[in-house]
Amino acid sequence: MEVFFHLPGLRGNYALNMMFSGLLNGHPEYFREGVKIGSFFGEFPTSLWNGGRNSRADQCSADYINAVIKSTNDLGIPVRYTYTNMLLEEEDLKDVYCNYCLEAAHNGMNGVILVSPLLEKYVREKYPKMKLTSSTCKQIKDVSGIHEELNKGYDMVVLDYNMNNRFELLEQIEDKSRCEILVNAVCEPNCARRGAHYRNISENQKKIVKNMGLPREQQIPLTPWECKYAGIAQENIYTIQKFCTYVSPEDIWEKYVPMGFRNFKIEGRTSSLFVVMEAYCHYMIKPEYQGQVRLQLLRNMESLKLLQVNRPQPAPFRLPNQGK
Repeated sequence: MEVFFHLPGLRGNYALNMMFSGLLNGHPEYFREGVKIGSFFGEFPTSLWNGGRNSRADQCSADYINAVIKSTNDLGIPVRYTYTNMLLEEEDLKDVYCNYCLEAAHNGMNGVILVSPLLEKYVREKYPKMKLTSSTCKQIKDVSGIHEELNKGYDMVVLDYNMNNRFELLEQIEDKSRCEILVNAVCEPNCARRGAHYRNISENQKKIVKNMGLPREQQIPLTPWECKYAGIAQENIYTIQKFCTYVSPEDIWEKYVPMGFRNFKIEGRTSSLFVVMEAYCHYMIKPEYQGQVRLQLLRNMESLKLLQVNRPQPAPFRLPNQGK
């Protein structure tokens, strides 16, 4: 039985994702039963159409974009863009960078996660080979709404995290194999401001892209956002287990998979590498191998200079009070 995990990051987590893919190919015995990598999702920062999480770095070169897509696809893994900005306008569809990213991935293997009906129509018409995913950002919380999405021709529908562990509702979904479960959501369950937060992210993403071409004194101030849930930015796979929306590895294999669910999303596009690595080990690696895998990954990241371990600087021996 294949169990697909969708992993975050096309840049910040890209090296970690490739390490995990290599580990799966080289040491399948480390992994829980049936684990497969369903996709790498995210954006090549900084994308106007991006949503869900803000990016505010530079942009990637065409060579980098093409290399990531090719190396990912060569492993049999799709790239999925999180183009979930919900405030896009007609003029935004002309964005050269986002169109290049789509064209580069337009080979029938890759996909786009969508919210905006305007962008969806555009992608369906101009990039018909891209597989479409309905985003969790739509916040659909009832089974009838899920069925409507499934009937629109999406390759996948990402469920709202508030449906997690509500098995009386999940049992009613007709095509569970095309539904994706967000297993490690860090938000407070039933957050009343989640929709407003998505809109704030969309608004700020448009400002961030505009600001990239402006001198600092002319840049547009971002709209601030504060979450009343203290410490949410520090949430991780261990602290979120207090939430009713947390999905445990045991529940995946003992409840969700027997019901017919096959696709599970691990969020963390903007998280620390350590937080993402822990989530990967937690869900995909057998408990008896987690320490070994964690150590191997840390060593690999150090050798690739993804992590820098500072050591004391050498200095000559001098007696106390001896002059320089």
